[in-house]
Amino acid sequence: MATDHDDERDAITAAIQRLLDGRPTRSTGALTTLQLAAEAGVKRWVLTHKHVDPKEEFVRRKSEANGIPPAFQHLHARAADAEAAAQALREDNDRLRERVAVYAQVIHELRTELDRRTDNNTQRSPVRILPARGITEASPKGPRG
Repeated sequence: MATDHDDERDAITAAIQRLLDGRPTRSTGALTTLQLAAEAGVKRWVLTHKHVDPKEEFVRRKSEANGIPPAFQHLHARAADAEAAAQALREDNDRLRERVAVYAQVIHELRTELDRRTDNNTQRSPVRILPARGITEASPKGPRG
């Protein structure tokens, strides 16, 4: 019976180290009691009732690592940097949208003022008159020359 107890403790200790190193073999690698049990190959109740002290050590070491295995902390830092960059881009996008809305309003107001000054109670024709090009008389040979 003592060997089973010692074997379980050894398996739990090794599993703790693998999880904290970020190299799980039998679990997802998440730093949870459930995944520790899966990694150690024992039932969860073995950790919560029979071998409480290794589980508490795991919880303590997990909190020291902020819940992220050291092997993945660089990825966490990159993810945090990416989130900060994305937030900055969202804020910049919001500022640009506000600026475009202001520009659209200014353009509308300027166009309205221009139309008011040029029309002066006359309707603006949608047809644009083009200047005549040097056509003075019809050719005697006809339109095809």
